[in-house]
Amino acid sequence: MTAHTDTSGSVTTVYKVTGMSCGHCEGSVSGEISQLPGVSSVKAVASTGEVTVVSAAPLDEQAVRAAVDEAGFELAGQA
Repeated sequence: MTAHTDTSGSVTTVYKVTGMSCGHCEGSVSGEISQLPGVSSVKAVASTGEVTVVSAAPLDEQAVRAAVDEAGFELAGQA
């Protein structure tokens, strides 16, 4: 897991997601994670499988896992 608190008080976490292969995949994962409370931005990159999430506080990994599952992919953990 890569997580750090920015000077603005937000937390940036990088997750590893398996199965993303295109822009549509990125959009599906980003859309589901962005609905979690406290999330201010999500950037998914299919080529690396990394999803960078900026949130007001650290997110519950089970909630992130459920969102990724809902999008049809698998959370491999935090990068």
